[in-house]
Amino acid sequence: MLKGFRDFVLRGNVVDLAVAVVIGAAFTAVVNSFVSSFLTPLIALVGGGGKLGGKWEVNGQFFTWGAFVSTMIGFLVTAAVVYFLVVLPVHRLLARVVRGDGPATAGPTEIELLVEIRDLLRAHQGGASPAPLGGLRGPDAPGRYDR
Repeated sequence: MLKGFRDFVLRGNVVDLAVAVVIGAAFTAVVNSFVSSFLTPLIALVGGGGKLGGKWEVNGQFFTWGAFVSTMIGFLVTAAVVYFLVVLPVHRLLARVVRGDGPATAGPTEIELLVEIRDLLRAHQGGASPAPLGGLRGPDAPGRYDR
């Protein structure tokens, strides 16, 4: 039972997913810090500055539009980074695979190429008719050593 759990946890895609979650959480913390340290004060300055910069007060209720705009900008920054560093490269890779720019298909084997060369040389020298591709002759076959 523990072996099955260990195999599950150590499978490649589970480890990749765990790494992605950790990196995503760290990146979210960086974006949140950027928003609270730079964007929110900048929006407060644009909204009139002071204690109520980026806020409206109506009948004692505060509408914090500056915090909403900061959060939206943080979301757009996160979405842009994910799109340009993850989604776009994956789409390009998938498009390349669909187009067929992947590895070339296997060509003829070395023996097949050698047989073809032998047959072409025989035909050029006026010897026996070329054998079909891959048609190796036995030691007692007529015309094996003729020139």
